[in-house]
Amino acid sequence: MLTEIWRMEFCLCDLLQYSLILALVVLLLVVIAAHVTAKMVDQTRHEKEKQFLTADGKREDFPSLMEPPSIDLSVVVPSYNEELRLPVMMDEAMDYLEKRQKENPSFTYEVIVVDDGSKDKTTEVAMKYTKKYGAKKVRVLTLVKNRGKGGAVKMGTLSCRGRLILMADADGATKFADVEKVEEGLESITEKPDNMAISCGSRAHLEKESVAQRSMFRTFLMYGFHFLVWFFCVRGIKDTQCGFKLFTREAALKTFSSLHVERWAFDVELLFIAQCFDIPIEEVAVNWTEIEGSKLVPFWSWLQMGRDLIFIRLRYLTGAWRLESEKKTQ
Repeated sequence: MLTEIWRMEFCLCDLLQYSLILALVVLLLVVIAAHVTAKMVDQTRHEKEKQFLTADGKREDFPSLMEPPSIDLSVVVPSYNEELRLPVMMDEAMDYLEKRQKENPSFTYEVIVVDDGSKDKTTEVAMKYTKKYGAKKVRVLTLVKNRGKGGAVKMGTLSCRGRLILMADADGATKFADVEKVEEGLESITEKPDNMAISCGSRAHLEKESVAQRSMFRTFLMYGFHFLVWFFCVRGIKDTQCGFKLFTREAALKTFSSLHVERWAFDVELLFIAQCFDIPIEEVAVNWTEIEGSKLVPFWSWLQMGRDLIFIRLRYLTGAWRLESEKKTQ
């Protein structure tokens, strides 16, 4: 009897050892895969992406985020196959911005619609607003190939003239007038190192209601994603994925200069970079409505984001990715 117990204990010990070895091997393979597959986002632009069309069809060069600001607010609208939803968002945004300018003539703005390699008429739809309001107010950046939402936002941000830069989704899920709320959030940050600060729109206050409407599986995926964000990358921000974020120009330059992720998890890396640089972040509740036609595929998009979160952390830990300031000091 004792012999049988000892054999079972030995087998259990062997099983635990093998399991530990297997786990270490898998972890090592994941680290190697994360490091080997790491690569910088290609920031070079195709010649067609360096210029925008004016209302009368002339081509002019896009400005650079490296230059001093020349207007108050830039709005970057990443758009992929958005010919149907974009007009609703743009009508709301332009109505608000034009009304604000009439009330305060010194207020200046621009909207940069970034067509992320769409296969529909997104560019043509956006150009109608350039013709209506002029290229000083609405500019269209058409990417030659699809980069992903993060890549589109980055390319648009690098072309901004604004003192403040707002990222706003093309679906119009967030009420555009809530820009005032994120502006107030930015102003509430009293200490802005080198004038750097970020104000993030948040849907966290709507989470209980959304959970009640979701399936158990989607709720599990959501909470799993939140845990991975907290564990690997960003602490203290309840909603990293809301597509309504306001940056000072200095904060945008600091964060987007080091951004690598082009797909859905780019928000997380952006905020991770900000926290690494001790850039203050304020989270502000905004109005949000779910709009049909989302590009987010529930299971596969969440799976991709989960993988990206793990890889973000590992790539910075192994030195495959480095922050912009680190590169300049070496």
